[in-house]
Amino acid sequence: MSPEQLHPVDSPTEATMQVTEGRFKRVLGVPSLVLFGLVYMVPLTVFTTYGIVTVLTGGRVAMAYVVTLVVMVFTARSYARMAVAYPYSGSAYIYTQQTFGGAIGFLAGWALLLDYLFLPMINYLVVGLYLTEAFPAVPSWVWIVVSIAIVTVLNIIGIISVARANFVIIAVQTIFVVVFVWLALGTGVGHGVDPLRPFTGDGSVGELGPLFGGAAILCLSFLGFDSVSTLAEEAKDAKRTVPRAILITTIGAGLVFILLAFSAQFAYPSNQFESADTAAIDVTMAVGSHWLSAMFIAGYVAGALGSALTSQASVSRILFAMGRDGVLPRVVFGHLNERFGTPVVATLVVSVFSLAAIWIDLALLSNMISFGALMAFSMVNLSVLKHYFIDEKERAGSKVFSNLVLPLIGFGLTVWLWTSLSGQTFVVGLSWLALGFVILLVVTRFFRRPTPMLDLKE
Repeated sequence: MSPEQLHPVDSPTEATMQVTEGRFKRVLGVPSLVLFGLVYMVPLTVFTTYGIVTVLTGGRVAMAYVVTLVVMVFTARSYARMAVAYPYSGSAYIYTQQTFGGAIGFLAGWALLLDYLFLPMINYLVVGLYLTEAFPAVPSWVWIVVSIAIVTVLNIIGIISVARANFVIIAVQTIFVVVFVWLALGTGVGHGVDPLRPFTGDGSVGELGPLFGGAAILCLSFLGFDSVSTLAEEAKDAKRTVPRAILITTIGAGLVFILLAFSAQFAYPSNQFESADTAAIDVTMAVGSHWLSAMFIAGYVAGALGSALTSQASVSRILFAMGRDGVLPRVVFGHLNERFGTPVVATLVVSVFSLAAIWIDLALLSNMISFGALMAFSMVNLSVLKHYFIDEKERAGSKVFSNLVLPLIGFGLTVWLWTSLSGQTFVVGLSWLALGFVILLVVTRFFRRPTPMLDLKE
């Protein structure tokens, strides 16, 4: 059965509904897409898992970021290539679906949902943690609920409101980054700290395994380039703007992450914290006392809210894409609100799911996001090989290197990091994939029916 047969148009009325309910407005250029990605990634996200990765790697967070950036550049290139082939909302789900078929595409999308559903949650969790540190009288769950409400309203109003908020959030974080790096470097020089220590560690952990484990966790910091691809249907000239924005976002953010991690460990060369979850407070206190801690909390909370804003926008669009295809209930997820032009129901579902931030553990949450991301990244690398090298037969000259060697390197590196995650992460992650497989069996009636796929001619 062809994709067109899965989505027949029976009348002019139905065709009109597809235009009004199934399409986004193309309003975003490269600057807006890059800002979206940078806000999603949050320059200050370094401090989300800073304490956890510092303890795990023995003070080698900067080096762990170097490893992760190398892996992400290969994968970002694969995303950029697939964004040219399929400039549609849905990210890894669409790329894998169109390349390998509906069943594998669904499982890739299901794995991608794991990190996209959890990323807004981790932002709400850290907002609660840090604001409770600043205002101990207010329980963290209050901050979490208020944050979810604010972000949900902005996302329902529309993508333009998200883009405008991004400018303010990036400005706040940029000011903190400049001040922090300046003071941190001065503190490290004043204390005579070895500038190689953020890369070589404090000696408490010397093996490479923990370093790779830390690099695997840090993959969650790079999810912003992936989020850019989910806005392909809202981008002007998507085949040109989305690939450029993906690569600019990945490399730019990666360099900022390395700089911040280096500065923090140069100024505070220790893996002893009051709490690993809020280690940034110990670092900022060592660099600039209470005033810098207050400035950090303000900038960090703004960044976390910005990341929640953009990550909720992304996951709601993936749910919309899967609903539009019919692999999730179309009547629930497959339509856009006529007034706002946004997937309102999907946005509300993500908000309810995010309430789990009140109870979940930060370390497990970080690992789960990376598990889903690395699964999806692996499939996108393979999609480049399958689409360009095998299906399109682009194998002449340098195209062998571009369409075979580079995606294979990206695939190998992502699998390598994926296997460095904790055992508990695999238990939860594989259980999630098993649930997705059960849903696939139900949708296809045990594969007696084809998996619904997106009609790219709509």
